[in-house]
Parts: sequence; C-alpha cells; structure tokens
Amino acid sequence: MSASTFLASDLLPRHIAVIMDGNNRYGKANDLGKGQGHVAGKEALDPIVEYCVHAGIEVLTVFAFSSENWQRPPSEVALLMQLLASTIYEQIPRMNEYRIRLRFIGDRSQLSDDLQALMIDAEEKTATFEAMTLVIAISYGGQWDIAHAAKQLAQQVQAGQLRAEEINEDMLGKYVQLADAPAVDMLIRTGGDHRISNFLLWQSAYAELFFTQTLWPNFGADELAMMVTDFAQRQRRFGKTSEQMVT
Repeated sequence: MSASTFLASDLLPRHIAVIMDGNNRYGKANDLGKGQGHVAGKEALDPIVEYCVHAGIEVLTVFAFSSENWQRPPSEVALLMQLLASTIYEQIPRMNEYRIRLRFIGDRSQLSDDLQALMIDAEEKTATFEAMTLVIAISYGGQWDIAHAAKQLAQQVQAGQLRAEEINEDMLGKYVQLADAPAVDMLIRTGGDHRISNFLLWQSAYAELFFTQTLWPNFGADELAMMVTDFAQRQRRFGKTSEQMVT
C-alpha cells in the first residue's frame, strides 16, 4: 500500500476500472471444486477496495458479471448470482466502516427481483458516503450502455424535445452509465488476456491500459500499487503533442 502513499494527488488516477478475470483458471490450477474459483475471487476484492480508499482513488469500478456471461452454463450463472448477492451483503458493513458509496451499473431487467431490491437498498444506505465510490458492474456491456444512451436521445427526438442535429459527444456522454463520475483513467485486466471485453467502452476512451498474467484471486494491493506508480509516470496527451503538454 505504500507505493502510492508518496504520490501527489494530481498524479493519481481518479477512476480505476478492473476486469477481474481468471477465477475459473485459478480454481482448476488449485484443484478446487466447481465454481470455487469464483468464491476465491470474491475474497480478493476487499484488499483492493481498502488500498484504493487509503490511496485516495475516487472511483473503483469492477466487472463482476457481463452481458455476455448470461451465455455461461446455468449452474455457473446461478452460483455467480448467489455470490453477487452475498458480496453485496458483506460489503455494506465495510462501506459503512470506510464511508464508501456503493453503486451498480448494468441492465437490471435481467436480474431477479430479490437481487434488484438488494442493490437498491445498498445504494440507498451508502448514498451519502464520500470517501470513495465502489461501482459493481452486473449484467453490463459497453455496447448495451452506448445503445441505451442513444435510445434515450432518440426518444427525446421522437417526442420533439430535441433536434437530431443537437446531438454530439458531450450530450451522448450525459446518458451513459456513470455519466456523473470521472472518466476511467486506468483500465486493468487480470488473467493474461489482452482485450477489454466490452467493458466501459465509452468511459475508457483515453484510459491507460494495464494487463497482468496474475489471476484475479492472486491479484493484490502490492501489484495494484506498482501499476498506480507506473500510471503516475506516463504522459497522457489526449491527442496533443508532448511539447504541448509541457508548455
């Protein structure tokens, strides 16, 4: 946890997003029972959350269940839904302790009524906390997110409340998930694959990308701290030249 302690706040990422990949492979490599890799992955989240709140990160968004994950075997989907529910139950006391706001993004229409109610309750109980925001993406896909935003604008055009020529990037950006949060600065994927798998496509337009071979259950605060230090040394130009950034 010490690596970012000495970094100035303006060098820290405001928003870190994590694709928590490698749970199944961790389970197989450690001869765990079916689905137990996901159980191990659930336990890996707590130290990452603690690191972020102590380091001064404003938002941490984790990819818990994608829109594509519905295609997995029904037994695995059921287990993942159970783990998501237990994670929310377990996180609420931690959110109270650290004063962390808990939010959820994704298509809730596919989730059970009980899980939806649990999510709403957690959001309401932590809504005033300001130390950090933990966002859990459930039934989420970046393409769905952008299409959902476009649909809302199309409905306004259809109702005569908006002209199509008024729509631009800034306007569309107000309707995507997490429109009120900082853009993603760091996008991390564990597990060895080098793709972003339809995660926060709009929000990560200028994110610095970090990939690690470490499977999610083995990913810890020390490795994250090294990535944050690496991030602080990168020059983010946002389309400008290096010379423009130093003048």
